[in-house]
Amino acid sequence: MAGPRQSGKTTLSKSLTFSKKATYLTWDDPAMRLKIQKGDLDFDSDLWIFDELHKYRKWRNFLKGIFDLHHEKHKIFVTGSARLEAFSRGGDSLQGRYFSHRLHPFTFSELGGYPIVPLEEIPNLPLEPKADSLSVLESLLILGGFPEPFVSGSAKEANRWRLAYGSRLVEEEIRSLENVKALEGLELLFDRLSEVAGSTLSINSLKEDLEVSFETVKNWINIFEKFYSIFRISPVGPVKIKAIKKEQKLYFWDWSRALSEGARFENLIALHLLRWVHWMEDVEGEKLELRYFRTREGHEVDFVVMRKRKPWMAIEVKLTDSHLAPSLKYFLERVSVPYAFQIFLKNGQEKTWADINGCRVQSVSAARFLANLP
Repeated sequence: MAGPRQSGKTTLSKSLTFSKKATYLTWDDPAMRLKIQKGDLDFDSDLWIFDELHKYRKWRNFLKGIFDLHHEKHKIFVTGSARLEAFSRGGDSLQGRYFSHRLHPFTFSELGGYPIVPLEEIPNLPLEPKADSLSVLESLLILGGFPEPFVSGSAKEANRWRLAYGSRLVEEEIRSLENVKALEGLELLFDRLSEVAGSTLSINSLKEDLEVSFETVKNWINIFEKFYSIFRISPVGPVKIKAIKKEQKLYFWDWSRALSEGARFENLIALHLLRWVHWMEDVEGEKLELRYFRTREGHEVDFVVMRKRKPWMAIEVKLTDSHLAPSLKYFLERVSVPYAFQIFLKNGQEKTWADINGCRVQSVSAARFLANLP
């Protein structure tokens, strides 16, 4: 976790279950830090929780040692920022000793207390949204899903937090790990990306704006992705319908950074779908992929969820309810997909369009769709 509840990595020893007694130790507390260094642990505890442990130079050897000696009697839970993943490379291997879990910002279903719906049932959307669902969704859309801005309930406070986060990311997080000299350029790029959220990423256009090389922008983009501030999704589609193969779309982990309401809503849906994909891999052990579809002629479907390397669900995002999107119809007529949804934020009525190539296309509210995701 990059700060409280921010995106990043959480590492779990295998077969972690709820315990009767737990001990919490954070490297940021001097007294607790000394206990970690001395190996002074509470052996009456069933669960040991270590926070920010990656700041300890010998943390890999420390974890490997206590796991090998004590994993039969004690469970181990390690939390940290995105730097935990970066620091985990090299040194003694922890392979086979842990599961990693990516912690996301607040999601709609989590805030609403909706139960987990099994994967096979999700296309049926068995859960109905609660009475306050639209207000919760609108708050998420404006404030974002990170705890500090969302809990503040204030758009002004959320904007202040967002401005500070951009500077902290570059000045503290990235500077501590990456050999980047032009930090000012990095900040300028991060701000510039707000304009392209939900669009295909053109590094050539960005390099011209920032007056730096292609490789420099490419490297900076990779750094932002490694620190869980942005993510990219790749296209999918058969060659026979001239689908593009390389151009990726870019989104923020903090969707409220997107400038327009439409881009912000699409980014919110993108991150909820990413959370679903990560949940299935980290918790259920099933591999899903998040992609999108676009042809050289401009036909585009916002998201395609892949299962077993085949399109399993197509999702088009609209601010308001409307007729069936021509691009979604175009895609379904040419690609076999079991499920398809057109999601609207407001001012709409749920309906089902006639089957297209054997696929039932449903127009549903975002609240109903998201209530059924993990």
